[in-house]
Amino acid sequence: MSFLLILKTRICLKYISPLFNPSTAAFTPLNNVISKLSVSARLLCTKGVSRHAGNNRKEDRQREFNIRERLPFPKSVFAAGTAKRTAEYQKKRAEEEPDFPRKNKRVEPPDHPLTATEWKSLKLTSPNPDRFDVRMMSSMLADGTDINVAKSLLAYVAMDTGTLSYELLLRYLTLCVGSGHHSEVFDMYDIMRSRFRTLDTGASSLFIKGFSRTERWKEALTILENIKRAITPSPRNYGDTIAGAVLHGDGATAWALYAELMEKGLIPNQETWQALFQCGLSHQGHEDGLQSILLHMRDNQIYPEETLAEDIKAWFESLPEQKWIGSWSTADPRGVCRSCQAELESIQLSREEYAQLKDRVMGDVIQGRDVFNKTTPEELESFKNFVKRKPAFDVVIDGLNVANIGIKGNQSQTLLEVVSELERQGLVILLLARKHMQRPSRSWDRHDMSLVQQKAHCFFTDNISEDDPFLLYAALHSGNHCNFVSRDLMRDHKACLPDGATRRLFFKWQRGHQLVLSSYTPGKRVRFQRILSYDTIVQTNGGSWHIPYDENGAERCTYEVPQKWLCLTKAK
Repeated sequence: MSFLLILKTRICLKYISPLFNPSTAAFTPLNNVISKLSVSARLLCTKGVSRHAGNNRKEDRQREFNIRERLPFPKSVFAAGTAKRTAEYQKKRAEEEPDFPRKNKRVEPPDHPLTATEWKSLKLTSPNPDRFDVRMMSSMLADGTDINVAKSLLAYVAMDTGTLSYELLLRYLTLCVGSGHHSEVFDMYDIMRSRFRTLDTGASSLFIKGFSRTERWKEALTILENIKRAITPSPRNYGDTIAGAVLHGDGATAWALYAELMEKGLIPNQETWQALFQCGLSHQGHEDGLQSILLHMRDNQIYPEETLAEDIKAWFESLPEQKWIGSWSTADPRGVCRSCQAELESIQLSREEYAQLKDRVMGDVIQGRDVFNKTTPEELESFKNFVKRKPAFDVVIDGLNVANIGIKGNQSQTLLEVVSELERQGLVILLLARKHMQRPSRSWDRHDMSLVQQKAHCFFTDNISEDDPFLLYAALHSGNHCNFVSRDLMRDHKACLPDGATRRLFFKWQRGHQLVLSSYTPGKRVRFQRILSYDTIVQTNGGSWHIPYDENGAERCTYEVPQKWLCLTKAK
């Protein structure tokens, strides 16, 4: 059953003029105007279109990389904000493009209500008069324009065209809800409920949001029930009704709605969690429910925003007789909280986790249905036999990827210096390269490549093959101690994994095993970004909680992790 409403009618122009009186700039409520219209002229609408740095050797070839520190040490490629800083740096270095004049299609809304004549003049001078009303209302939404300006636009459109499109009315309703004009929201609700048997999901969601902030918040529950008859409500629909219940002191309803949301397998938004923690500040007795939210964040590698972290901190500190103390902290390179000195969880996978990840990567990435789009069965089998004949590797290098970090035309020197640095640490190295790299050229010096093959075990794939499946196979086959060197963040391969839990395991393994060059200058010591020894995830040991969070205004890519922590400990 569809909620889409496609209705149209004419508007009797003589009844629209009372909507706007230019001499007084006063507006008659829409429902008052509509109540005067004949049945055939009612206002309806048309629907618009833990590893630690050190020198100790572990058993079973658990070799440590001797990566010398240099302060300030470059941040990890997985640190929140790294991608943004890199993009900004590259933008500065790029040559400025010619500044071609571009046609600005955005219409600027006026700062005061206009008469119909003024609106008509503005439309005629617009570069693109088509859909002028919708584009103007969209600009009003973006700018937060005064509601009276929007009303004057509606009056002009009604008089000019004899109709108000559904798309235009929906944008007007969005403006009313977003700017907190509750009486206008109530008017629109009464109009639509009296004329239409049902409401579409867009309008229903807006009414839920608008009503939940007012004394009529319980009507939002009725609208939510109406949505359920056709589709599953969105997490935002549940979140708005939960916020309304919390705002008006009905904690039982809020938690019942949250339980229903989780039973349907929906993903709550952060504002919903924030409302529940705020509820916990005024209503005791929901400790298990609130701690289950934190465990849900842990299991799904979700990081709270700073505003939510502040409410989490306030809730812990409000618990009677438990004496929780919260502080804002960071972790040092050893994985120790700088506030309470507790050691955070290791980034290294357990035996069970490693075995699970290895099986899934081998099955879904290495031997997946599309693997032979990247290689051939013969080449893959040849590589497997090659790996079996060799000792377990300590590090696997994506040769072409690493070589291209240096000066163009001198890739073999870059590769040789990276391999030499790792050999100097006494590591067993596998270099994955392409066959064309064996042919002497300006980029691939014969002497350099000869030295590389003396320092590392080398496997040369066909030029059309992709290196990543080979790299993952060799690294996982060699054991949990084996790291790999590449600038590739493996997002495509992570996406091939069948479920979220396995993808999170892959990301954890990747962050604990991927070496990335921090910088490279020919002839100087090669340096790698530090591999963090701790896992960035919500964690607890019963007597403390450590919660990584996103700072306000921070931009973080999906493969990055926050750098700030909320530390919660019990006073002794």
